[in-house]
Amino acid sequence: MTKEIISTGEKQERSVLVGVGSHDLRHGWELDSSMEELAQLAKTAGSRVVGRVIQKLEKPSSTHYIGSGRLQQLVDLKSTLNYDTAIFNDELRPRQQRNLEEALGVKVIDRTALILDIFARSARTKEGKLQVELAQHEYLLPRLAGQWSHLERLGGGIGTRGPGESQIETDRQLIRKRISNIKRQIEAVRKHRDLYRRKREKSHTPLVALVGYTNAGKSTLLNALCKSDVLVENKLFSTLDPVTRKLHLPDGRNILLTDTVGFIHKLPPLIVAAFHATLEELDQADLLLHIVDITSPDAVSQSQTVEEILRQLKVDTKPRITVINKIDLLVESMEESADLTITIKSPPEATVVISAQNGWNLADLLEKVQKLL
Repeated sequence: MTKEIISTGEKQERSVLVGVGSHDLRHGWELDSSMEELAQLAKTAGSRVVGRVIQKLEKPSSTHYIGSGRLQQLVDLKSTLNYDTAIFNDELRPRQQRNLEEALGVKVIDRTALILDIFARSARTKEGKLQVELAQHEYLLPRLAGQWSHLERLGGGIGTRGPGESQIETDRQLIRKRISNIKRQIEAVRKHRDLYRRKREKSHTPLVALVGYTNAGKSTLLNALCKSDVLVENKLFSTLDPVTRKLHLPDGRNILLTDTVGFIHKLPPLIVAAFHATLEELDQADLLLHIVDITSPDAVSQSQTVEEILRQLKVDTKPRITVINKIDLLVESMEESADLTITIKSPPEATVVISAQNGWNLADLLEKVQKLL
């Protein structure tokens, strides 16, 4: 049973976003861009953003993450903005989260909890739901200590047995048991995938994996190339469960094209760990297609984020084609896109400019796939 960490219910939550500047700048992201992405995440989760508070700090407060002045500003904004949720752009320590909830009197959510909530909404298959539940339980486990009211506000408790440290310890044991059970089920899925891979290897069918930042157009490209009908939505993490389709190349060969979960700035490590079985597809792939949304003002930073995650997964040395997508939304003719490869710093022979939505230049993409395979 997958539990969402935040729940909007019938009444839409009113959220205020809180960001600290120094962290994002170290990751190569401008704070405004990072906060705008946080707003998109909040909207995807069903929350209405009513305000933003930003503070530049060299080092976050160990007790409340933000300074006392900004904290008082958040308290004062309650009467004017009437917000009921505060969403922070970094992962909070359990102590910081508890102190903030006590000071503000509202639900406090960090970036990790927000992404987990969206994942819980997007998971459709049993495997996807198991992976999300595993990440949620591992996120909640260190946050059980402290007041029982804090646990209830998080919505992550198992059962409603009442307050007390003994009850929290009981929940710890139950959650650990549930985590072990989920890991066993996911391991069974991994073994099933391994059998599938062995059959594929015997048939010598190459595997090409689509990777990229969330909402870069991977599912749209999969549909365009394979004539499939995978759900496509203009929102973050619309595709969570991996999808694989057969593709016929112009030279007559058959390959498998697989779409994986999109990446995002500050992707929590526990999510990467929980989705390890799914991301193993990347390790088995013969070729990676890195899809880049060239219409995004943060295209370069997004591309660097994907590269960093690929390095973490130890698949960054695999053959790769950089696919610059959504060119139809940026220029009126393909000729005007000649210099875009310089922006992404990808060699021309491993780069192709396309519009998956309009089917532009897909033949060139398939030709490059054939050569690299």
